Amino acid sequence: MKHILSGTFVMVLWVAAACGGPSDSTSTATDPASDDKGSETNDAGPPQRGDWLVLHLLSDPENLNPITSNDAAASSVLKWVFPSLLTLDNETLEQRPVIARELPEISEDKLTYTFRLRDDVTFSDGEKLDADDVVFTFKVIKNVAVRAAPLRNYLNSVQDVVAVDPHTVRIEIKEPYFRNTLVLGGIEPIPAHYYDPDGLIADISVKEIADTDALPAEKADRAKKFAEQFNQDFLRKPVGPGAFKLGAEGTDLVTGERIVLRRRDDFWAPNDPVHGDAWVSRIQFRIINDQEAALVALKSGDLDELGLTPLQNKRQDTNADSFKRHIDRKIHISPGYTYLGWNQSNPILKDRQVRRALGYFVDKESMIENLLFGLGVPVESSIFVERPEYNKDLPAHVFDPAKGKAMLAAAGWIDTDGDGTLDKEIDGERVKLEFELISNTGNEIRRSVGLAVIDEMKRAGIAASFRGVDWSVLLQKVKSFDYDAVILGWAMSVTPPDPYQLWHSSQAVEGGSNHIAFKHDEVDRILEKHRQEFDPAKRKEMMNRFQEILYEEQPYTFLFMGKAITAWDRRFSGVTWYPSGNTDLGEWWVPVDQQKYTQ
Repeated sequence: MKHILSGTFVMVLWVAAACGGPSDSTSTATDPASDDKGSETNDAGPPQRGDWLVLHLLSDPENLNPITSNDAAASSVLKWVFPSLLTLDNETLEQRPVIARELPEISEDKLTYTFRLRDDVTFSDGEKLDADDVVFTFKVIKNVAVRAAPLRNYLNSVQDVVAVDPHTVRIEIKEPYFRNTLVLGGIEPIPAHYYDPDGLIADISVKEIADTDALPAEKADRAKKFAEQFNQDFLRKPVGPGAFKLGAEGTDLVTGERIVLRRRDDFWAPNDPVHGDAWVSRIQFRIINDQEAALVALKSGDLDELGLTPLQNKRQDTNADSFKRHIDRKIHISPGYTYLGWNQSNPILKDRQVRRALGYFVDKESMIENLLFGLGVPVESSIFVERPEYNKDLPAHVFDPAKGKAMLAAAGWIDTDGDGTLDKEIDGERVKLEFELISNTGNEIRRSVGLAVIDEMKRAGIAASFRGVDWSVLLQKVKSFDYDAVILGWAMSVTPPDPYQLWHSSQAVEGGSNHIAFKHDEVDRILEKHRQEFDPAKRKEMMNRFQEILYEEQPYTFLFMGKAITAWDRRFSGVTWYPSGNTDLGEWWVPVDQQKYTQ
């Protein structure tokens, strides 16, 4: 339900709820060199249960707390454990019930949403899910001491949530928000009895917990104590109402090696992928932090699905016959983009003129041609390029190192001491134009991007360096503003955009998604007004101006949206590609005579 920080270049991730980006239909692209059969492959009659689905993670999830995690690896795992009230239909991209038994009842003024829940939903520990668990979930998110800033920003308008009866929840809104049906329907209930066993916040309402400073001292202390425990004690042991559960640590959860999810025999909606079930009996994630090693694992049958890099995809075409014998491929759109982010906590990068100048040293077209082999498009904004809100009038990016150097000179950056590095006096001190660019290890495309960028900059007298760091370390650096510049990506959903999470100044806090500390008064005003506008045409006008400001300010140097390349083992049937550009792994199944795993 939010923008998800992506540590991989390509990812097959259905961010199936409210927030982030695109909607409408996206087109799919096929690889003429691959053995692509269209929208469906290997249909073999009605689905049969059994076998495992072995998936790849480039790194361990940051954590497995369903509220505080915000990286793609965690989302890939937790979506099987925590279904939402509503989901998006794969074909129509319209919402449909999951834990809710129907779409919500909405008051005429759009300030009250009433959800009626199924009465047969259970958590993996056997306890029943009821309205109090949904209310509890809102309490956790709204508790400002819980590390959930990216998620909490979408619930700013939620004033109170009450349990009308055991299976009815009423949500009261302070002000209209055009995405409320998506946001509220995207809530993934968590069990109160498990995550708050001592009942620390049981008697604190949603309305109260949003402002702990206004609570009586005793309640405020309990709310903060709960948050401390919740932030620390549930990082590796999720319990949810989904079809899959995590077993014992050390067996099913081994750092740097694997995460195993086992199907619940008592799942409340059996044989129903729409409600979160899958036809396989086990989903195993193998952590392989080297993309080439992951490809070897796919070829040897130790992985069932893998996102290929463009280079890996191209190489397979040279020995296509041997590869295609048991591997199929699809090139498809997967909403998201890669960017170079400039941390404005850094005094040098705080200067807009510097950021704009540095962008001229980035050759996007060359990156797309030589690193993506043409499987990508340049982007100039954080709005998904397939959305009508994307501002196509923004001038195309220009690679022009000479212009970049001239802009730096105009901003006062010259080599005064003849050592080959530009310098300037800032606040009475002469400083060098130097910074470090970081990204996650194991991602060769980002490494190549980083090296190409700093090579161009060094020629112009900019002392830039590149360093790859472990994903968990990178996340901590980003969340605490402890870096100069970073190459990362955001994955988005296929629904109308709300850029508040990334760009509003209130999100430029430790743990927030505005990790480049971008603050702009007009952007804040646009994003606040945009949330309350229900007219798509008026929202588009606001988004056009918002994107113009980003283009002028260059807090990111936007790079490209790469097309995802998914490869999978041919023993799977039911592999369908939908208008979103993705597939639903819950629908994948293996004929009994081809199943590899019997446990």
